[in-house]
Amino acid sequence: MCAATSIVAMALLAGPACAIPEIIPMKNGVTFRHKAHMVAAHTCRHCHEAGPGKITGFGKEWAHKNCKGCHGELNTGPYHCAGCHVKVYD
Repeated sequence: MCAATSIVAMALLAGPACAIPEIIPMKNGVTFRHKAHMVAAHTCRHCHEAGPGKITGFGKEWAHKNCKGCHGELNTGPYHCAGCHVKVYD
């Protein structure tokens, strides 16, 4: 019974995420690799504390605190300006 419950829970969690693009373009040259973060985090709650959808309070300060903080804590991902803010050439 527990395995079946886990499968149902995983399906419910995966449902809304499937509609989200793999890469989300953000402001100031930042591209967010949503799928990669979902796989690495194993949960949505690290960023989406209030549930699916837009992140409550998201902005420059939130991203600098939470994104850079998590990357530094895990010793992975960019945590210097140019690592996220990549100039795009046409």
